[in-house]
Formats: sequence, C-alpha cells, structure tokens
Amino acid sequence: MQAITLNNLQADLIEASMQQPVLLDIWAPWCGPCKQLGPVLERLETAYAGRFVLAKLNADEQPEIAGQLSQMFGVRSIPLCVLFKDGQPVDGFVGALPEAEVRAFLDKHVPSADEVAAEEEALAAEELMAEGDTESALGKLQEAVAINPANDNARYDYLRALLAMGRLDDAKRIFEPVAGNMLLDARLAACGAWIAAQEAAAKARSAADLTAAIAANKRDFDARFELAQSHFAAQRYTEAMDELLEIIMRDKAWHDEAARKTYVAILELMKKPAPAKAEAAAAKGTLEVAGKMVATPSDPVVDAYRRKLSMALF
Repeated sequence: MQAITLNNLQADLIEASMQQPVLLDIWAPWCGPCKQLGPVLERLETAYAGRFVLAKLNADEQPEIAGQLSQMFGVRSIPLCVLFKDGQPVDGFVGALPEAEVRAFLDKHVPSADEVAAEEEALAAEELMAEGDTESALGKLQEAVAINPANDNARYDYLRALLAMGRLDDAKRIFEPVAGNMLLDARLAACGAWIAAQEAAAKARSAADLTAAIAANKRDFDARFELAQSHFAAQRYTEAMDELLEIIMRDKAWHDEAARKTYVAILELMKKPAPAKAEAAAAKGTLEVAGKMVATPSDPVVDAYRRKLSMALF
C-alpha cells in the first residue's frame, strides 16, 4: 500500500499503473465510511495477490489531487476509489461498498490469476527468445496459450515464432481455434495470411518459371500473386509487396482484393512492437492524472510501403 502525494504521484500512481492496475482510495481521517472501507480494500489487495496495487490519498493533505479527481468523476463525497490502468483513470466508485461489490468492481478491470500466469510465461518467452533459446521460448508460449486461450498477444508471438521456423503444421494447429472469429485480431489475421502463403509456396512453380510468365504477360496476376506468396512465405517481405503492388495498381478488386489484403497482412507483421509500458511512461513536472499515449515506433520501410499502398488505392 502506497501513500500518494504530489511528489510521488507520477511514479507511484501514473507510471505504476502502466505495469498493473492501481486502485487509489481517497479518504480522510474524520470520515467514518472511509474507516469501514479501508480494511476491506487491504484484505482484497492481499487476496488478489499482486493483481492490483492499493494506493491511498489523504484528501485533507492532498486537496489538489483529490479535488481534480472528484471533479473528473462528478462527486463531492468520500471515500472515492479510482482505478488507474495504463496511466489513465478508467473507473471508480463512491462510498463504503460491501466486499462483494468491491470484488465485482475489481473483476471488471483486474486480470484473472490465469491471465497473470499466462502473461508471466509470455514475458519469460520473450527473454528466452532474445537469448537465442528458441525451443524453450516456444515451450513458454505454448504454456501461456494453454493457460489463457484468450491471450492474443501470446498466441501471436507463438504463431510468429512457429512460422518463422517453418513449422507450418504446428502453426495451423495454434491458429485453428481462432480462425473463425469474426472480429479476429489484425495480428492473428496476418498470421493466417502467412499460413496461406506458406501453403501456397509449397505448391508454387519455380521463381524462374514465374518470372518468365510475368515477363510474357504483365497482367498474369495468378503468376505474380504466386511469386508474391513465395516471397512472403520466405519472409522476403518487400519483394512480396512489390509484386502485390503491381496487381493492386492494375486491378484493385482482383480475386476479392486478395493482393491488397495480403499486402496489409505483411505490413502488420513488419510493425515494430510498442515499447514496454515502463519505458513508455514519461516523467512530468506538473500534476496530470492522465498519462501519455504509447506510440508504436516508426519504421521507415513500413511507412514507405504504406504510402505506396495509399497512392495505388487512391
């Protein structure tokens, strides 16, 4: 439990919430309901075993912060509890709620024990991958997906690693449970396109035959798409997009926009990951209860090919 003041607001509330949810309890020594709620929150912090952090703010000693949050939520009474996630206040409640209602509030925003375990496995896999221990990393990612099948981040990392190693059958098995999702995560959809490319590449004509076919007929889109799929399967991303762009410029709607969809999938796979939350939190010298948005790092190659696509489409 951390007492929040103007001096540590940024580090212990805003930046801390980039790592895990922080529940800020705004209270005062003279407040009877605050004295009832405080022990409930402390018990729950222990019971949730690190899935959220409890912070306390004395409204009498820190009126500026308390006033700003009270105004934001349109309330004048305490106790006021505000939940912070990713540097932002996202929800709150007023009054000494029963423990069951506080649990229900927390469960809307706090990761489950399985989600925390899966995230820990995924982070361990990232470290192992950086160390070059790919097989151990795959084991961690497999465990993360098994613990929490809804963890799209772990599933995406697992699929990428398998496909990069050419383990197509394993990748198809991991992709199959989400393949029919109507609102499929764009990264997972990109992995689906990569799977299709690897399947197509296994049956494709030789590069020399495809190049000859294209030279004989610039509008041989089947040959050009086949060549693009072979490049894509082998992670020759820019070569694949160059071929796809030729199709898009000549016939945007060819085969239900297959060239555009594949091009977009490649761009998605090429995107750099967003920086770690802890690194993304920037220090500020003035009171702000909302953190900065985390920007995905720019890649000049990705940016250039996005512009090419825009020009071809519009």
